[in-house]
Amino acid sequence: MAIIKPFKGIRPPKELVEKVESRPYDVLNSEEAREEAGDNEMSLYHIIKPEIDFEVGTSEYDPRVYEKAAENFKKFKANGWLVQDDKEQYYIYAQTMNGKTQYGLVVGAYVNDYMTGVIKKHELTRRDKEEDRMKHVRVNNANIEPVFFAYPDNEVLNELIMRYAAQEPEYDFIAPIDGFRHQFWIVSDDQDIATITSEFAKMPSLYIADGHHRSAAAALVGAEKAKLNPNHRGDEEYNYFMAVCFQASQLTILDYNRVVKDLNGMSSEEFLAALQVNFIVEDKGTDIYKPSQLHEFSLYIDGQWYSLKAKEGTYDNSDPIGVLDVDISSRLILDEILNIKDLRSSNRIDFVGGLRGLGELKRRVDSGEMRAALALYPVSMKQIMDIADSGKIMPPKATWFEPKLRSGLIIHDLG
Repeated sequence: MAIIKPFKGIRPPKELVEKVESRPYDVLNSEEAREEAGDNEMSLYHIIKPEIDFEVGTSEYDPRVYEKAAENFKKFKANGWLVQDDKEQYYIYAQTMNGKTQYGLVVGAYVNDYMTGVIKKHELTRRDKEEDRMKHVRVNNANIEPVFFAYPDNEVLNELIMRYAAQEPEYDFIAPIDGFRHQFWIVSDDQDIATITSEFAKMPSLYIADGHHRSAAAALVGAEKAKLNPNHRGDEEYNYFMAVCFQASQLTILDYNRVVKDLNGMSSEEFLAALQVNFIVEDKGTDIYKPSQLHEFSLYIDGQWYSLKAKEGTYDNSDPIGVLDVDISSRLILDEILNIKDLRSSNRIDFVGGLRGLGELKRRVDSGEMRAALALYPVSMKQIMDIADSGKIMPPKATWFEPKLRSGLIIHDLG
């Protein structure tokens, strides 16, 4: 059963939240962060992308950069740009994109639940990325940014959340760039806190939706602190890490598409002919064509769009991995035809999140940068949960969750 706890959040005063908040560290590069921060000394980028405080070209992995993160975190607290709440409590964080709102509960997730598999993952992590985030957690002694969890729909929690959503939020703003709305409420009532804790205790599992590296880093640092503490009791704050938990049915997963640089020595005609072995190929003309169902793909090549429908027998409906379109396309197109074996390391392929639209695929092919593009039908949350429950791992670059969590609304202190 899932163990969670309330915590004393560190967060900006209401009037400063739009100065402090930022996009997550891993959705933009150093120069984009430098540009977005501009002359705003309160921007969280000074903590999560502190290389912007050094000369252009400074590596984000430079030891000085981690030290600067801790220095800036202390500065933010000293200046009152971030203030810790007096009481352990939960928080509600709502995001609205294209008229649809999803409501998350901000909680302290239990490190041991991650270690024992109660918190389930569906993606592999890279040790170098884990270590980077571990250094960031260690040097700040805090989870500066939350991870993104899903939980099975729960009517009791939904009613509680809707009661708060009818009240005036603590924060309410439209984020720059993406234009999505972000709202935030504080759950300080003791009975409501107890209800949230007890409802999560009934759940057999929580699911990492987005933020596998942050989850791994936060849990590993917590376990590391427990091991190093000779007086470890088990109730210390480092036994928990910050997560925003959303009801699974509310989440939006966008398509995560592929663009390839070459056709493995084939002409366009030879490539299309090779596809016909495992797919029903249909010319859809020059207008952008989006896949409308599972096991259908869109191909863009030479100014034309094609529908590719996987033939019966090319996938296994009883296999939670084998039935995935990311697996079908990886096996039967990228590997078998194009000889792209490793999606993580090949320089012949790139990936485009669905928020950019299929027009971005067309642009990259028409520009000559890429030879062809492949659009996929989005993975469902049920598929992700089925895979996590089976103990299997999804192919790389399979999911794109949107909207992303904003950083800087709340921080979890491990002290």
